[in-house]
Amino acid sequence: MVETNTDVLIGRQVEVLQLDALLQAARKGRGGALVLRGEPGIGKSALLRHLDEAASGFLVMQASGAEFEMELPFAVLHQLLAPVTGQLTALPPPHRKALEIAFGLDTGIPDPFLVGVASLGLLAETVRERPLLCVVDDAQWLDQASAKALAFLARRVSAEPIAVVFAVREPSRLPELDELPGLTLHGLGEADARALLAAVIRAPLDERVRDRILAEARGNPLALVELPRTAGLAGMSGGFDQPASLPAVIEQSFGSRLELLPPPARLLVTVAAADPIGDAGLLWRAAELLGIDPAAAADSVPLVEFGTRIRFSHPLARSAAYRAAAPEERRRAHEALAAVTDPVADPDRRAWHRAQASSGPDEQVAAELEASATRARERGGVAAAAAFLERSAALTISPDLRVERALAAVQAKLSVGAFDGAADLLSTVPTDDPRQAARADLLRGRLSFVRRRGDEGPTEYLLRAAARLAATDPPWSRERYLDAIEMGLLIGGLDQVVEAAREAPSSGEPASSADAVLTGLISLVNDGHAAAGAILRPVLGDVDDEVWTRRPSLGFMVAVELWNFHALQGIATRAVAAGRESGSFHALPIGLAMQATATIHAGDFGAAMELISEEEAIAEATRAAPLVYPRLHLAAMRGRRQEAVELFASVDHRMSLSAQWATAVLNNGLADYPAALEAAKHAVEYGAVGTAGLALPELVEAAVRCGEAELAATALASLRERAQAGRQAWGLGVEAYARALVTEDEAAYQEAIDLLGDSALVVYRARAHLLYGEWLRRQGRRRDARSELRLAHESLSDLGMEAFAERAAGELRATGEHARSRSSQASDQLTMQEVHIARLVADGATSKEVAAKLFLSPRTVDAHLRNIFRKLGLTSRRQLRDLPDIR
Repeated sequence: MVETNTDVLIGRQVEVLQLDALLQAARKGRGGALVLRGEPGIGKSALLRHLDEAASGFLVMQASGAEFEMELPFAVLHQLLAPVTGQLTALPPPHRKALEIAFGLDTGIPDPFLVGVASLGLLAETVRERPLLCVVDDAQWLDQASAKALAFLARRVSAEPIAVVFAVREPSRLPELDELPGLTLHGLGEADARALLAAVIRAPLDERVRDRILAEARGNPLALVELPRTAGLAGMSGGFDQPASLPAVIEQSFGSRLELLPPPARLLVTVAAADPIGDAGLLWRAAELLGIDPAAAADSVPLVEFGTRIRFSHPLARSAAYRAAAPEERRRAHEALAAVTDPVADPDRRAWHRAQASSGPDEQVAAELEASATRARERGGVAAAAAFLERSAALTISPDLRVERALAAVQAKLSVGAFDGAADLLSTVPTDDPRQAARADLLRGRLSFVRRRGDEGPTEYLLRAAARLAATDPPWSRERYLDAIEMGLLIGGLDQVVEAAREAPSSGEPASSADAVLTGLISLVNDGHAAAGAILRPVLGDVDDEVWTRRPSLGFMVAVELWNFHALQGIATRAVAAGRESGSFHALPIGLAMQATATIHAGDFGAAMELISEEEAIAEATRAAPLVYPRLHLAAMRGRRQEAVELFASVDHRMSLSAQWATAVLNNGLADYPAALEAAKHAVEYGAVGTAGLALPELVEAAVRCGEAELAATALASLRERAQAGRQAWGLGVEAYARALVTEDEAAYQEAIDLLGDSALVVYRARAHLLYGEWLRRQGRRRDARSELRLAHESLSDLGMEAFAERAAGELRATGEHARSRSSQASDQLTMQEVHIARLVADGATSKEVAAKLFLSPRTVDAHLRNIFRKLGLTSRRQLRDLPDIR
């Protein structure tokens, strides 16, 4: 039987009150999470037992991590949700499929965060009749996929009657739980420690012995219980020879009770310790294979409960049993477990046991582990795939194949953010083969980019990889040169990268679109926009081209540089579709941010706010930094000074050029031309592809208003070069009204309005009307000016471009006409997330559907809806659907 101690809660009154408060809040529908942290034996498990006893009226669901199961994706999540998987049919199909894939019931690649929101939905279905307590013990051994999903879930139960409690042994590397509320358990005070010791040892105890125990235990409750058993009272009176760390002390105590067991019983305990899932059927089949008499062995084994599930009295008891066994005994245990594990139903666990049973290289086992890695990756367990591949490489006989598997493991580690582990493994990989060396350089480049430290930058590694295979594989080499140029565009140093890329080999094949883009970008830097435009225009004409689907950010920047609005929209839309199709929470936010930016420039700020809100929801769910540039574009266009200035001031140096462009737009709208001029000059002078070109018309406008004629003419020439290279209405129209500003040619204003007649370019057409109206007023043609300014004011007001609309209103007043006041829009009163929820509901989405999209619980969505109704004075969803500025 498992040994227990009913007095272990001595000195834990404060912690008990905090756990009881968590339960009480959940009973009232205010869910929460708590992470219990502390060293082994400090009392976490005892508090969890109290929690279980105190949760009257709750459905209690429990799971525990296992040190030997960390390589199996979603193992703990599956264990926790097993009692309620019968309700999977109540979930939306994508969420049901995500959980079925995660649990091995279907094939595909789920994302841990999609699994997390599906898990939240499953629990929300479970708590309709009674509150729920979820307990995860030994969370330091969570597999990474479970850790991400459970941490996501725990952050979102505040509106549900759900309490989630994790127990984590310290020290622990589990960043997923770091942002949850925590409670760190410390050692008992002397009075409480003495009281616990008195409860454990009923017989009279010499004071020197008591002091010795208290000194050794240092307030650790389990140590206070186990130390007397380790050496005996007689031994303690003369002092111990104990290991320095408490876990070792406690493990030694457990181990000492196993030393007296007969060999068959000790081997049985080793098998039990080697099987992390506690499957009794598996254990007894393995015991039979090893020739162990189950009845005789089980009757004499302490610390282990042999029931329908095998349980150790404490995690350290399992650890002690496993570590105390000789290496050969551990291998025998794993070999027996592998032999009795179903190779069809559970091939990964079988492969893992076989790997643990291997004493040296074994190609068959290595191949099985590689297959397990593939299955793990298909189930979204990339961290597990990395672990399987790393172990597979260690067991591989062939040197070339070993390197291949090690590089694949590095790639997997990078994908899950295990950068230090990836770097350590990569440093051990010999790369004598040129192709393997090139792949290693690509991985080093990616590491350098994400870590931003080291002697060499990411572009240097990419260029080295490209050069390695220039002679033997020119197409591959040219692709890497293009990757290096894209990296140079993102992080700087483009000129140096292009200089190196001029050495790119000829592909020797019919030119691909990637070849054309590489040639075009080299030409852009070396020869200018006219030459580059002739090369890049045809490729931009096909937004579904593979070069843009693989490098959407590059395509987006090139489209802006050549003022090609339809390519801008198309590449962004395709990126969002690809992100949704793949389920990638890395690719989708990039696509959403690009589409939001394109939508802002098309004048649909409501739709843009919806896209930004979705991107921010994903960022919050994945604990990533949100992509701020679409918010910069939106703030600049809307023209709310205070809101915009606060946002611009908050961005880091990497977004400084975009912030300068946004500042120029904002201040041109506010008619603060000196401030606009200064910001636009900064945005243009660096010459960044995309940003500099977009800032040129702002520079022209501000320079003209400030009397800087020469600067305006220079900026106009640069803008004309880009517009003519792109040959698109967006660029040609903007260039026309910039030219009109410089030359005061009325025909140029009219040309701009005609060119910008496309409905997608309404923002720029409205600005063209404003500039034309201002010019007409200054010419004394007040009647003509009123017509243009009225059109401008109405368009700018309807779009929500408040600063430019007010500028138009001021110009109208100067002609003797008062502009109509802009009516308040419903979206003005709502946060960006509330706008998103309102738009979804107005389109007919249910709370459950909104919750699924925004990674919230349905009750949280309902709480947001109540706020929306209160702010807008509504009482029903039907009324929300009738608000045109919401839909």
